[in-house]
Amino acid sequence: MKTCALYGLIIFVASAILTIVVYLAGLHSDPSKLSIANWITGILGLAIGITATVLGVKARRAEIPATEDFGYGRALWAGIQISIVASILISLFNAVYAAFINTGYSEVLVQAQADKMQAKGMSADQIEGVEKFTRFMVSPAMLAITGVIFGLIFGVILALIIAAFLKRPAAAVPPLAPPPVQPPAQA
Repeated sequence: MKTCALYGLIIFVASAILTIVVYLAGLHSDPSKLSIANWITGILGLAIGITATVLGVKARRAEIPATEDFGYGRALWAGIQISIVASILISLFNAVYAAFINTGYSEVLVQAQADKMQAKGMSADQIEGVEKFTRFMVSPAMLAITGVIFGLIFGVILALIIAAFLKRPAAAVPPLAPPPVQPPAQA
């Protein structure tokens, strides 16, 4: 579990740094820039997740002796453990980010959603109804809850794929050779 927790922590740290960089670049402060921020964090977040999960499962596999089986189930469980740690930590960070670091982030998300609905030609009453629900969903607590749920779903899907490539059958141990037969001693 230590190895899996370490790689989950690596995903968290890299994702948090990515979020802070996007924030400092000003991409989380304007609804018109939010789609660019989502593309950047989506692509780089996927790369971070895949890379760290592959490295983590490989590290866990290296801890298991070659004579023991590291099959699909073990590889899958290692990937799931990594995603559990990463999902929980990232979700907590996102709640802290929205509540304390970028306090206007929830409002930017709501405005971006309202702009999309307005572009589709929805009425003001429809937009207002959806806006209330959006405000609830982008509150720091809901960001944390949905982050864990979607992070786990994404992590399990990733682990299912990675485990198929990183499973390892047990190495065959050669049988012990019988001791050499000594010819009888002649007297």
